[in-house]
Amino acid sequence: MRRPALYSSSRPARPATAVPAGSEAAPASPAESLPTPAAKPSRWRRLRPSQTAMMWSAIVLLAIALMASVGLNPRQRRLTQEDINAAVLKTMETQVLPSEYARAYDNIRPSVVRVVSYVKKSRLRDEKDAKAASSKSKSKPVAASESKPEDDEVEAGVGTGVVIIDKGIILTNLHVVSGADRIKVIFSDGLESPATVTGAQPENDLAVLQASKIPDDLIAATMRSTSDLAPGDKVLAVGFPFGIGPSASGGIVSGLGRVFKSPEGKQEMKNLIQFDAAANPGNSGGPLVTMDGEVVGIVTAILNPTPARTFLGIGFAVPIENAASAAGLPPF
Repeated sequence: MRRPALYSSSRPARPATAVPAGSEAAPASPAESLPTPAAKPSRWRRLRPSQTAMMWSAIVLLAIALMASVGLNPRQRRLTQEDINAAVLKTMETQVLPSEYARAYDNIRPSVVRVVSYVKKSRLRDEKDAKAASSKSKSKPVAASESKPEDDEVEAGVGTGVVIIDKGIILTNLHVVSGADRIKVIFSDGLESPATVTGAQPENDLAVLQASKIPDDLIAATMRSTSDLAPGDKVLAVGFPFGIGPSASGGIVSGLGRVFKSPEGKQEMKNLIQFDAAANPGNSGGPLVTMDGEVVGIVTAILNPTPARTFLGIGFAVPIENAASAAGLPPF
């Protein structure tokens, strides 16, 4: 009976081994009769030299492209404190910054006004004649139709004021407007307006004015408590000394809680700020401000024992707490 085949006939037959002539072929053992399995092909093939060169060239090109990409889009470096310090130092070396006094002046300037008081010539004549003859003047009064009101006026004094409320409320010294028949204020933009006295604090030589016309963009000064004010602090006095201005003079706080008696001995003021910023007639009623441009006092007097009545280095200002109370403002 015929044996069935163990393998598919599609496999190639093993080549027959040549048998020397004259010898008989030895019978094949069962193991030798099995075909040898084919070798499993390798996953990796050995590259030819040309393929290896191409692969390395591609790697080099990719590396160059990556380096170029990093160079064109560098990561932003974080700023350090040294970088900031260097930038600030460079700015200070190349640009001129305004001084503390200049910044203080810029802040307070829109709130400073010129105050001018006028009296009638006819009233002055009457008063002079009354003192001389103890009676009213018999001279013919000037009729209103014969002259303008301004023709019958004379300038009695020039001082300074500071706007504390943007509705046109102004602080000044009482002696600047006392006895005036007419008061005029001139704002920083040049607008002129009549003003009336709406309040007074004689013990501190303060008066409150109300302007009848105000600029559209009127700015009120910022007031600051004097509780942390100390001798040695820088201050700026702004006003119209001898009518010139606005003028600014810088100095320091020389003392606190000072007492001043007027040269005539008629009035004594207490709890004043002493300062050494130059002040002269015309500075009266002007603001004394810190380097932030904030008002800490109202300039009211200078100490000069000579008849010249000019500045010798000692000025006085009413603390803003007292000045604000004259206008009915709440304390700090």
